[in-house]
Amino acid sequence: QVQLVESGGGLVQAGGSLRLSCLVAGRTFNRYALGWFRQAPGKEREFVASITWNAGSTYYLDSVKGRFTISRDNAKNTVYLQMNTLKPEDTAVYYCNGVASMTSKSGLWSWGQGTQVIVSS
Repeated sequence: QVQLVESGGGLVQAGGSLRLSCLVAGRTFNRYALGWFRQAPGKEREFVASITWNAGSTYYLDSVKGRFTISRDNAKNTVYLQMNTLKPEDTAVYYCNGVASMTSKSGLWSWGQGTQVIVSS
């Protein structure tokens, strides 16, 4: 059984930065592509970014390109999302999950609790 533990969210002013982390326990971490997703109040969960098992390729939602960077440390079973130049529309609960493909809109495993990001204007 996979356990996903997201952390690093918080309250930040527009233009600020946050670094999210997600610990993936219970699977052979380096066999899977991983993704970050987010869900804003009243909206469906959406894909944000993904990274291949060996970090050789990444893929981003158009609205975060150039501002967010996904990375992973296979030795620590952890995937990261560096978020710069944050905007109020980035406000959401952020989740990580395994993904079947780089453009997957759903996760492979049960969702974790997520980490809340609030960007004030």
